[in-house]
Amino acid sequence: MHTLYLDCSSGISGDMTVAALLDLGADPKVLTDTLASLPLKGYRIEISNVIKSGLQACDFNVILDKQYVNHDHDMEYLHGHSHHLESHHSADEHHLHSRNLHDIISILSSGNLTSRALELALKIFRIVAEAESQVHGKPLEEVHFHEVGAVDSIVDIAAVAICIDYLGIDQVILPFLTDGCGQIRCRHGLLPVPVPATTAIVSAYGLPLRISSVQGELVTPTGAAIAAALRTQENLPEEFKILRVSLGAGKRNYETTGVLRAMLIEDTGVEQDHMRP
Repeated sequence: MHTLYLDCSSGISGDMTVAALLDLGADPKVLTDTLASLPLKGYRIEISNVIKSGLQACDFNVILDKQYVNHDHDMEYLHGHSHHLESHHSADEHHLHSRNLHDIISILSSGNLTSRALELALKIFRIVAEAESQVHGKPLEEVHFHEVGAVDSIVDIAAVAICIDYLGIDQVILPFLTDGCGQIRCRHGLLPVPVPATTAIVSAYGLPLRISSVQGELVTPTGAAIAAALRTQENLPEEFKILRVSLGAGKRNYETTGVLRAMLIEDTGVEQDHMRP
């Protein structure tokens, strides 16, 4: 049994999770080859090592072609006050980024994902779809994803599923999520942090949440959906061995460590009754 512990004290996002799983030992070639089998164009991938808070961490970067570029990692856009920022989103860009759940199912099902990886990827997307449906007051089949329907988000979610499957992870301990506060800009305007889609997921799946003093979004809706889909346990064992530690780098620069720490662990205690499923 492979047990994964996710330390989300600096938040969680799609790219942070992929990076942490690659640093944990997922095969980059298996990942890139499987992603290349999807009918999805307009991007390239860079996997590298970066320094975050003085620590070496893995970085998973989905670099979009010019026509697909969004502002997920643009700090001036996310927290700036410039009135011209909204003009970056053209009608063509809106069309390119807008997909419904059926479109995403079709893309993922057309690739070479294993049945387990495909099931997990679809589960993550359905969790986001349910949250967006609730937040926007629309039936599930009418929800169109902008941020999550974008190329980079599809790649992130598929990549998480591929890496989890490759590593043979079957138990995931996630004690809590840490988010920031304040407001953040999105396509619809300024939203409170945690953003509505994230709070909908946290509420629906009973994820323990801590709010920090960091001004900004640490838990993205994609990150919250990944946490909800993966989490099988809340509590760490009283005693355990750490078999491997990894760090996945975040792109946004906030007053926090900015990494997702993942550990492969082995329970060394006799009693496991205290571990709540």
